[in-house]
Amino acid sequence: MQPRNMSMSGVVDLAAVKAAQEAKAKAEQARAQAAREGGTGAISPADLVIDVDEAGFERDVLQRSAEVPVVIDFWAEWCQPCKQLSPVLERLAVEYNGRILLAKIDVDANQMLMQQFGIQGIPAVFAVVAGQALPLFQGAAGEEQIRQTLDQLVQVAEQRFGLTGLTVDPDAEPGGAQAAPERPAGPYDGLLEAAVQALDSGDLGGAVQAYKNVLNEDPGNEEAKLGLAQAELLQRVQGVDPQRVRKEAAEKPADVQAQIAAADLDLVGGHVEDAFGRLIETVQRTVGDDRDTVRMRLLELFEVVGPEDPRVIAARRALARALF
Repeated sequence: MQPRNMSMSGVVDLAAVKAAQEAKAKAEQARAQAAREGGTGAISPADLVIDVDEAGFERDVLQRSAEVPVVIDFWAEWCQPCKQLSPVLERLAVEYNGRILLAKIDVDANQMLMQQFGIQGIPAVFAVVAGQALPLFQGAAGEEQIRQTLDQLVQVAEQRFGLTGLTVDPDAEPGGAQAAPERPAGPYDGLLEAAVQALDSGDLGGAVQAYKNVLNEDPGNEEAKLGLAQAELLQRVQGVDPQRVRKEAAEKPADVQAQIAAADLDLVGGHVEDAFGRLIETVQRTVGDDRDTVRMRLLELFEVVGPEDPRVIAARRALARALF
């Protein structure tokens, strides 16, 4: 089977909107707990590759994914391509020095996990970041391709979820503390935590204001800009009637506000390219203030998805063609 590259960004849904905000807080909590328990805050290189089964999946993969991107290698003893790929992944996991954790899952012994991930052939490699499963590639892959994929994964995990990985101590004993040292609180951590708590409680207005408070003091704060764009999107779609919005957009293709409202719903539902395409087509049909209104909303949606997402990069090019 040929390698199949997949997007790192996943879809934008209600759970994903909060995941980026919660992941950093969970990682900090884990670090603080390790410090309170007297741990060294570091793990050994041997602990960067672990065997995982169905019983330990939640603990070893889902919970750990709030601290570090977890790469999953689905393999089997009889699989010859797996015997070529797995050693490469294991070596790279150590080489990446805590920026990823490699979880190896034997599909013969863990059929349920194989079914849940929808795997039809092995080797298959996934990642879990802040509880979100992301397909990386399936089938044999060259080391250079694997490196590029892992580099992109690490970048997305850090920029969108605040995951900086684990601290590795070459002299640490295997099975020791598995959290990085607690870092000093930043000047805006309290406000950012308040925003996350507001999202958790459904107080979207409070979350919007908390992010704005950070940006008033630090206009370049990337975490606050992303959080504000996400919270405002959720606030706009809260309580709307999706059927009415989509019906109005279909009946009134020239109505700017109808198309903007439908694009918001598209994005929240995970239809990222549909949302971008709808607004780019609207830009092409409009002029003056209407065109600028649509353009600004499209730029806001780019912030929600993330500037490095390939769908955003493609849409920016399409927007430039539509404008010029």
